[in-house]
Amino acid sequence: LALYNRFVCFSNTEREPCSTVNRCCNLFKDQACYKCEEGWEQHGGKCYYFSISKSSWNMSREECRAKRGDLVKIESREEQDEDKFWIGLTDSAVEGRWLWVDGSQLNQSLTFWRMKEPDNWKGTHGEHPDGEDCVRMGETGEAGNLEWWFDAFCSKPHRMWNDAVYF
Repeated sequence: LALYNRFVCFSNTEREPCSTVNRCCNLFKDQACYKCEEGWEQHGGKCYYFSISKSSWNMSREECRAKRGDLVKIESREEQDEDKFWIGLTDSAVEGRWLWVDGSQLNQSLTFWRMKEPDNWKGTHGEHPDGEDCVRMGETGEAGNLEWWFDAFCSKPHRMWNDAVYF
């Protein structure tokens, strides 16, 4: 269960001349190279920060923003292949209207909802009247498949996933 509650962030990356970045060869010294901040991982033109701390969706987003980023927006199947994290998707403003943290609507042709999700569950005895308004990735228990989204109570601690695009 230690891996159950993480979050992932997204942040802008910096460009530097290749001559100042070790991984660039001299052949490309006049071109810009992309560099992730320390503690971030580069993958597919983006930088990702994977938390080890547990936080609510709102606190995870605040931590991402403090790192000059935001919760991750899933834009490809490749980005979906991660562990259990909060992602930047919520319907907290209007029930059933799923928006990314950048304000864009969820592309219905690129979703990874588990069967019968989202379900806006309100708890066994209705103890969460607002229901589940935030989204996390996670496994279903079916062969360890991590390619599913679940709506969850925003107040429940999970880990975050922060990512960045190159400019």
